[in-house]
Amino acid sequence: MLQLALAAPAAAATTGAAGIYHALYAGPPDAATLDSARSFLAQRLQAARQLHHDLPSTPEQLASWTASRAFTVGMEYQAYLQARRDGAPRRYFSNQSHALYFLRHVAPTKLVDGAWLYGLLVRWDDPDFRPLIQTYLEELGDGVPEKNHVLLYKKLLAAHDCDDWQQLPDTYFEQGAIQLALAYDAERYLPEIIGYNLGYEQLPLHLLITAYELNELGIDPYYFTLHVTVDNGSTGHAHKAVQALLQLLPRFGEHPAIWQRIQDGYRLNDLGACTTSVIDGFDLQTELIDLLAAKSHTGCNMHSDYCRLAGRSINEWLSDPQQIAAMLTELENAGWIQRGQAPEHSRFWRLIQSERAEMFGVFSAYEQQVLRDWIVTPARVPSYRARQRSLDTLGLHHAQRQGPPRGIVRHHRADDDANPLRRLEQQIATLGSKQAAMQLLQGLMSPAQHHRPLGLMATRMYRQLID
Repeated sequence: MLQLALAAPAAAATTGAAGIYHALYAGPPDAATLDSARSFLAQRLQAARQLHHDLPSTPEQLASWTASRAFTVGMEYQAYLQARRDGAPRRYFSNQSHALYFLRHVAPTKLVDGAWLYGLLVRWDDPDFRPLIQTYLEELGDGVPEKNHVLLYKKLLAAHDCDDWQQLPDTYFEQGAIQLALAYDAERYLPEIIGYNLGYEQLPLHLLITAYELNELGIDPYYFTLHVTVDNGSTGHAHKAVQALLQLLPRFGEHPAIWQRIQDGYRLNDLGACTTSVIDGFDLQTELIDLLAAKSHTGCNMHSDYCRLAGRSINEWLSDPQQIAAMLTELENAGWIQRGQAPEHSRFWRLIQSERAEMFGVFSAYEQQVLRDWIVTPARVPSYRARQRSLDTLGLHHAQRQGPPRGIVRHHRADDDANPLRRLEQQIATLGSKQAAMQLLQGLMSPAQHHRPLGLMATRMYRQLID
């Protein structure tokens, strides 16, 4: 029978979701950090217990419940598509900057994708844990860089200059902090992990709509479409979540609190910022003012007095972030910004983007998109897939690089013995047991490491050894 650790966690100072997230994201926690994570998780579980859930009354009904949910989501998605064909506007994203705002604000969660299952890798030789371990390995892309979910999301953020998410408000770190806290305390919170996994791996309607609208706006939707396929209820993660729950439940014995703890874990999914709340939180004018206000501290002493706006120098305008909204109004009044026209008609835009742009490099690609969308409603852009087809036609789009050959031993040259990947191969080869090899590999497959070269290789090795 599985042992349940129900003792109250040691008291620790609460550092908030962002603090817990950053501490755990750095790697395996020390005792003080683990105590803080336990206190945080205990608080969030208490909050989750106040929320409604839609789970069936008994575990035996889970398979039909999952199938019914998936069917309902499919029907709702078809209704959405029909509405779009009938002329309805996008449901989620008003423009490209809205979509990029979403990508940036959900980054803390997406960059620890699958983390809640990390602590179960030690159960590699227990067949009842196999569905959960397989789910984690698939989140890691089985060690293939082009399939690793975190690496895919990092590339998506970098492609749009949206990777400055570290200072977002606390609510955007809550889901990621929950996942990391579960990752490093699997023995204590196993029922909650099972319940959390059950909730997270159900295919939601918002995932389908998000993928559709990102593509429509010219943004690569692959990270999201990949989740549509791997989370399917027939053979994917949703199916594996139910399978694992039913396999593991008898091992807890007749403890009456177990099903309640699984339900609590399930409800953890509803805490903090979610897809729809992030989308609903976007306002183009507010976002532009906020990003200009963030730059005002740096820029308030960088301008000469030569250029004045409504009788005041630019330095004076930037000296108080509260004046940014009024400054934008004055830029319009003075004709520096021509709203409703192509951005190139605005003198202010030409300072940022032109052959002799005096402010070149001041604004990131994301910030420029926000400004562009604020100046003028953008024209319809080719979808991401349409652009890829055009590149294919021109012969400019290269086929996706395949992952390395499966197996522990890679092809290598004699001069790459000093390479860390080669050293890992040699270290694994000299260990005296499979248990020791798996223990070493698990450390490299942590949420902080698995998307790095050594972590990717460790994942490939782990996958081969477990099979």
